[in-house]
Amino acid sequence: MATLRSDISAAAASDAKVLLTGETGAGKEVVALEIHRRSRRHTHPFVTINCAGVPDTLLESEFFGHTRGSFTGAMRDSPGLLRQADGGTVLLDEVGEMSLRMQALLLRFLETGEIQTVGGGASRVVVDVRVIASTNRNLQESTAAREFREDLYYRLNVFHIVIAPLRDRREDIPVLLDYYFDYFFHHHARAPVKLSDAARDMLMRYSWHGNIRELRNVVERMVVSVNGPVIEPEHLPHDVQQEAARMPETDADRQVLMSHQERVESIVARLLERGDSFWTSAYPVFMSRDITRTDMRLIVRAGLERTHGSYRALVGLFNMEQDDYKRFLAFLKQHDCHLPFQRFRTWPRSSDLPVDAPAHAHIAAGAGAGAAFGHSRASHH
Repeated sequence: MATLRSDISAAAASDAKVLLTGETGAGKEVVALEIHRRSRRHTHPFVTINCAGVPDTLLESEFFGHTRGSFTGAMRDSPGLLRQADGGTVLLDEVGEMSLRMQALLLRFLETGEIQTVGGGASRVVVDVRVIASTNRNLQESTAAREFREDLYYRLNVFHIVIAPLRDRREDIPVLLDYYFDYFFHHHARAPVKLSDAARDMLMRYSWHGNIRELRNVVERMVVSVNGPVIEPEHLPHDVQQEAARMPETDADRQVLMSHQERVESIVARLLERGDSFWTSAYPVFMSRDITRTDMRLIVRAGLERTHGSYRALVGLFNMEQDDYKRFLAFLKQHDCHLPFQRFRTWPRSSDLPVDAPAHAHIAAGAGAGAAFGHSRASHH
């Protein structure tokens, strides 16, 4: 989450297009709104367009507006959401659900900034909006399947921010529980009740497939349904109780979680200090699910901090052949472990770089990054 906050600050400092990816309920709209609030456009509108919730026949009108009588049901002129957001930010929510026809219209708008109102003839209006897109799909797979335009993908993917699922950042669960309990106690005018240690422990170990949205709904359900002074395990939803029963928390389990971060740090040490190859140290344990996608990003991050954002230099740093460059990048992108290099770009001293780093790595510039490691817990990616 520290990395996510850093990404939000970097994205807010410019008008570059942002692509937010993450599972349903992970908080993509919250991140988009925070980027807008910190940007120079914060005094102008923030408009969300639900690309999945509007029929394709009406989505064009939602985007670009329409004139009265341009289609059945068009009883009055509508300026369209893009024009309403002029000067501000537009969030294209679930952009991966758009039809190919709408993708072509969106691409044309992104290239020119021009809006042609439905039924408005040939007249066009130019609007100034900052575009943020979000999706829970893997757009690279969608482009390979010809379900999403490749040129639109690269147009949107200027600044890519990945939002980790809640099960990969379990230390956030207590904070979110306390926040939503307090919120719903006030919202429903209910007297506060205590969450027992056993119930809290079960909520901590639950996988939260619906992420923060599911956690919010579970908390609201308990607030309105529990009348006693304490919320016990039997008050929790059946799914939570079932999963907790399959995942007992023993001393041995805790030892596994404690040793997990040590395993990740050990991989980094083998790469940077012992000279082991990425393909023989990090790759096998990732493919066998002994480390998570978040862990792999931490490993890549540790290397990019050394190479100041150069992936080509990272190939040498991780003791791979230079011919492995494309294979390495393809692996990272396929498994959503590729990090934007811009945040690591600084003016390094030559002594900071590997001896075999290419010349362009010595002139890399930009903003640096923070610590490579945070608390990490084992889970399947």
